[in-house]
Amino acid sequence: MLNHILDWARGGDARPALQDGTLRRAVAALLMEAARVDDALDEPERERIQALLAWRFRLGPFEAAQLGTDAERASDGAVSWHALTHTIREHCDEPARIRIVEMLWDVILADGKVDGLEANLMRRVAALLFVSDADSGAARRRVLARNGAAAAANGDPE
Repeated sequence: MLNHILDWARGGDARPALQDGTLRRAVAALLMEAARVDDALDEPERERIQALLAWRFRLGPFEAAQLGTDAERASDGAVSWHALTHTIREHCDEPARIRIVEMLWDVILADGKVDGLEANLMRRVAALLFVSDADSGAARRRVLARNGAAAAANGDPE
């Protein structure tokens, strides 16, 4: 199962990506992991993932929905955060990696709360993306400012 996910995230072959298809799949899979880490993938999270993918990669609604569906299918088993974050680090500079951390916070905060598993995932993934705690915290605050303070009212951990 892990090899299936890695093959999917890498594009299924060893050729260098001429487009950002490899990056798209890695980001989509990581966003899906963020949504599923609390063992609940709800519709607001799914919709948020599709909207973020459409925005980040300039996709149409159908393409974003398909990428999200493919990521959901691929993440039905164990996922290697190390492999996904390595792919992202290969394709993205620091500002782009910070934007991806912000996207992850956006998915996690879609349901208005952050549980311990989600907070742990964010600490680990930010570190694997070489994004500092300060930059991750700033990304979280931007999401809260943009989407309202509902998550802060639920007493989620920083």
